[in-house]
Amino acid sequence: METLLTRLLLLLYKKSYQFRLAPLFTLASGNKSPYYIDGKATMHDPEGKALIGEIFFEKIKNLKIDAIGGLTMGADPIAISTSLISYQKGVPIKSFSVRKEAKGHGTAKRVEGEVQPGNRVIIVDDVITTGKSVIEAIEAAQDFGLEIVKVIVLVDRQEEGGFDKIKARIPDTEAIFTLSDLKDLETHARDSQTRVASPADRKPYQALQN
Repeated sequence: METLLTRLLLLLYKKSYQFRLAPLFTLASGNKSPYYIDGKATMHDPEGKALIGEIFFEKIKNLKIDAIGGLTMGADPIAISTSLISYQKGVPIKSFSVRKEAKGHGTAKRVEGEVQPGNRVIIVDDVITTGKSVIEAIEAAQDFGLEIVKVIVLVDRQEEGGFDKIKARIPDTEAIFTLSDLKDLETHARDSQTRVASPADRKPYQALQN
């Protein structure tokens, strides 16, 4: 498990993490931050899918879960990857999606997937700041009649109290990684570059921009 976590953290650092002093990134909340985490860049990577599926499955395999899902689009790759791994491991767990708005036609459903009221489910998301997307998914799932056993997010940005807001609703809430984990990795990379490079060859360290 530790090897899988290390590989996924490195992939997140390479593909999803950005840092810059100016101009600052504008977050979904409207606030500014020097840090940006594009979880989808990792979640749609083939290795990222495999690692996420394995790690999330290990977290929930013994919880007697019927399904895993959350608000589209951030939760979809996590839920689908985990569901696939669960089938391969012989403990099949369905996936579902929560629409941002109910369909305006057909059955007008907001929760999509083969889930039924009373099912035990896990709510997931890629990156949380305010926690709004996760809370929206929680409310929609509960309105549908699902029993939420646990919430797991890929990265907690540790800003604006999102994690605590979610935990207040679902006590069993967990983040696989935090922004601090990525910042620590950046510091390690910067220090390593400084030690290896000679004064003549040394270039200013830049956080991942590409």
